[in-house]
Amino acid sequence: MSKSLRLSEKWFHRGLWLVAFLFAWFLTGLGSTIVGDLPQVEQTRSLEDFMDPQRTPALKESIKSAQRVSEEAQAALEQAQLKLQTARADNRAARETFDNWLATRSVTQRSEQDQEVLQRTRELDGLRKAERDALAAVEKQQQIALDARQGEQRAQAELQSLRDAASDAYGKAQRAQELRVFGYRLALTLPLLAVAGWLFRKYRKSASWPFVWGFIFFALFAFFVELVPYLPSYGGYVRYIVGIVLTVIGGRYAIQALQRYLERQKAAEAQPAQTRQREMDYDLAQARMGKNICPGCERTVDMKDGKTDFCPHCGLCLFDRCGHCSTRKNAFARYCFSCGTSAKEPAVDGTAAP
Repeated sequence: MSKSLRLSEKWFHRGLWLVAFLFAWFLTGLGSTIVGDLPQVEQTRSLEDFMDPQRTPALKESIKSAQRVSEEAQAALEQAQLKLQTARADNRAARETFDNWLATRSVTQRSEQDQEVLQRTRELDGLRKAERDALAAVEKQQQIALDARQGEQRAQAELQSLRDAASDAYGKAQRAQELRVFGYRLALTLPLLAVAGWLFRKYRKSASWPFVWGFIFFALFAFFVELVPYLPSYGGYVRYIVGIVLTVIGGRYAIQALQRYLERQKAAEAQPAQTRQREMDYDLAQARMGKNICPGCERTVDMKDGKTDFCPHCGLCLFDRCGHCSTRKNAFARYCFSCGTSAKEPAVDGTAAP
């Protein structure tokens, strides 16, 4: 049909389709924003909302305290280990010095050095005691760190038991919330499909058809595409069921439309050829003639042989002759392409053109 339209009319149609797609695009953006924000109508709940409100904070505080004590004990342990290494090194060096000195004294056998032996022995005892004290400090910090870790483990185990006990209630509440949010989204998108179907049936050929088709595109996209990321595990059933229902409704509508079309064609073919030709739409007739299709019965006819003037299937006149110049022309043309005479003007001999 586009070949029979005026050039400006073609561009106007393209512009109107652009309006339809722009309208659908803006509606889709608005619908996407609304659908994405729908979960905000529900209060977001976490697993801790279903745990013991008194015991849970105490356990968390206990865990934090144990971690803090463990970190402090680890820092103190590192310092104590460093002091222990220093004490051991001092004790080892002093003992080696003392052993060397004793070896020297055994050779000289000087009695005046007995007092120095006692003094050096006391110094070694002091270094040995310092080493034991450093070792005790290390063991103390190790014990503190061990107690802190065990306390943290016990608190973590008890907290995990509280989480396990609350997980069932949390899962049920989450599924219920998910079902409600899905219901909100479905309640928003499903009526759009119904409205789109009603608009398609009533107003798809009206003067406002770009907005009608734009809304139809938006409704189809919102339900079958935009709703997909938000579907729960069972949401696919709803989507496919609705698709099946729409397919059945559309199929029945197409079957009934085909039956009505065939009935109209039979009724039209039963009318006289001149009546059918007079009542036929000009643009539609030109489009079908351009495709070698009979405008009346819509069957294929060879119109390029230059001899076929009538449809061999329904008898409709396809080509006649100009009443002014007798040129063979399209029977649905309003003017002769050879002389420009109107098809409604009388012939030169006083008789009307066929």
